[in-house]
Amino acid sequence: MKTLANPQDKQEILTRLAALTPASKRRWGEMTPGEMICHMNDSFKATMGEREVKPLRPLVPRAVMRSAALWLPFNWPPGIKTVPECDQKIGGTHPVAYHLDLEEFHVLFDRFTEQPRPFQWEPHPMFGSMTDKEWMRWGYRHMDHHLRQFGV
Repeated sequence: MKTLANPQDKQEILTRLAALTPASKRRWGEMTPGEMICHMNDSFKATMGEREVKPLRPLVPRAVMRSAALWLPFNWPPGIKTVPECDQKIGGTHPVAYHLDLEEFHVLFDRFTEQPRPFQWEPHPMFGSMTDKEWMRWGYRHMDHHLRQFGV
């Protein structure tokens, strides 16, 4: 199972991200490439306690939802709504300039994957508290989902 704890999987994500351009066409959803980068940045900030995000109330128990989303072998489907604080059309950070937002992504990505962690994990709004192993799996799955959204 791919995870950001694995250097090869981490590099794969960075290589795919390098193939994304401001002109990349989305396969689903409404985000532009710049909005997707800002969404990733907001998501990283939320996990590291730098952006407040209100918890959601899932219809199924958090542990079931978390296990299914992280460990079952299927791609996350298109159309899953994010929290308003990470939605660029509602309360998320608006793109500034693609190259600047991408620079911020790399800084946040490095901190998110840094060992030992320079921060304490905040609970995921849908999945609740997670272990390092779960956060590294979530990070891979979340970025994979959005990179697939743009065909990279």
